[in-house]
Amino acid sequence: MPFIWGIISWIIIGGLIGLIARAVMPGKQSMGLGMTIILGVIGAIVGGLIGGLFGDGGWSSLLDNPWSLWTILLSVIGALVVMFIYGLLTKSDN
Repeated sequence: MPFIWGIISWIIIGGLIGLIARAVMPGKQSMGLGMTIILGVIGAIVGGLIGGLFGDGGWSSLLDNPWSLWTILLSVIGALVVMFIYGLLTKSDN
């Protein structure tokens, strides 16, 4: 059962991170709530990988306390990067 709760918490955290990243990112993003959650979760993972490269504790320290300010900041940065790339890939030339 802890695995299910882990997945649920990542979806909740990813949704919150995605909403924060959309609020911070300039311009209009044409994506729904589902895509915001998906990109937020992917961004949280990317942020965790970035933290693992530069942080003292690496990836495991981010998993120990997912609600720390450092974790949230890295997750938002990761989500901004992912949303920027998503915007470039889905941009239409209209």
